[in-house]
Amino acid sequence: MKKKIAVIVQRYGIEINGGAEYHARLIAEKMSKHVNIEVFTSTAINYITWSHHYKEGSETINGIKVNRFKVVKDRDPEKFGELQQKVFNNEHTLEDEKEWLYEEGPLIPALIEELEKRGDEFHKYIFFSYRYYHSYAGLNKFRDKSILVPTAEHDEVIYMRLFKDLFLLPSAIIYNSQEEKEMINRVSGNEDIPGDIVGVGSEIPDNFDTNSFKKKYNINSKYILYIGRLDENKGVPELIRHFVRFSKITSFDLDLVLIGKSVIEIPNHEKINYLGFVDDKEKFDALAGAEVLVIPSQFESLSMVTLEAWALGIPVVANGRTEVLKGQCKRSNAGLWYTNFDEFNESFRLLLENDSIRKGMGENGRTFFNKNYSWDVIEKKYLKILSV
Repeated sequence: MKKKIAVIVQRYGIEINGGAEYHARLIAEKMSKHVNIEVFTSTAINYITWSHHYKEGSETINGIKVNRFKVVKDRDPEKFGELQQKVFNNEHTLEDEKEWLYEEGPLIPALIEELEKRGDEFHKYIFFSYRYYHSYAGLNKFRDKSILVPTAEHDEVIYMRLFKDLFLLPSAIIYNSQEEKEMINRVSGNEDIPGDIVGVGSEIPDNFDTNSFKKKYNINSKYILYIGRLDENKGVPELIRHFVRFSKITSFDLDLVLIGKSVIEIPNHEKINYLGFVDDKEKFDALAGAEVLVIPSQFESLSMVTLEAWALGIPVVANGRTEVLKGQCKRSNAGLWYTNFDEFNESFRLLLENDSIRKGMGENGRTFFNKNYSWDVIEKKYLKILSV
């Protein structure tokens, strides 16, 4: 009989197609052929307020049983912002940090109670994202059977006293990158905790229709592509400023295509195409036709879209201030990085002026993806850690 494994994550749904939540869903679906997976999550879809969205109770998504618990209270973004300012920038107590945790949410004590009630059923609990209530409460309560997938970014949260000892609790940790592991080891001294650098794979289609994609969105030039949430933390405003400046001084007929939900204002510019949210098919059609994928994010534990680009043989230009992205580009020899406009300008000129370099780096990315992020490799690592 298959061992039973619980996956616990802050949000879960087909509509959530990025970040740790998408990561968790892919792992749940892929590992379900080896073990009996059950998911525990909130009813929220909005990560800003955690407001109620999905029906409370159980449902089946792609063959996986998903148990949803209503968040006790919505987050007040204004109150949370004030509290975050305090714990990030001013003297504060451990109690202040605990208040920050409860305000950040999603506060779902009933989920933890259900795990406790049904504890004998499960061989292991896999908690996604260290910084949320469910992981903090769960790791403290179910230490011996807990596995943590931190999805940690190099931001102020990682240095909070609240989490220093948290990384000493799980029976194993599944890291997304070498940089993430080194960062967590450095802040917590948890080198003795078992684990591995695993990451996540992706569902790569067998074929693409780039021409139909370009025709639908009236894209008539070569283009560089950004995919993800469009906000300040993802570095999108800086990307737009750099691209507008680049377009004024370059002879290339080049567009910037932006895909994803935006919480910032996108300027009206003849070379900027903002498409909003697209489905997975169109996302891959867009990727397959791009000259380069650009990743301007300032905070990443693992860029899944970077791996998807490399799986398609598309090189990457990334924000060099983000250790994970810079490290991935170095190890793969499939990407360049920038920290200012001059480096942005030189990176794109090099790739756009030299087809052989651009295509060679893309092929390096494909090789890197197949060696490290194929599902066969990832599933074997998970099975070893789960010891099933």
